[in-house]
Amino acid sequence: MRVTPKLAGPYFKAKTNTVLIKLVSSADTGFYYVTKKNPRTKTGKLELKKFDPVARKHVVFKEAKIK
Repeated sequence: MRVTPKLAGPYFKAKTNTVLIKLVSSADTGFYYVTKKNPRTKTGKLELKKFDPVARKHVVFKEAKIK
């Protein structure tokens, strides 16, 4: 019977390129989307026009940190 040694020791993974961000509605309804962003390529704050189901129209969503 052949015994293979268990792999031991720390294995380092690459740092992830994406971070989770929250897109908060500018209509002040409290509705938000959660999405991913690559901070190396998108250095500024995201502003996207998306649908707000509470306001029932398309509004601008601005980036905020997830707490």
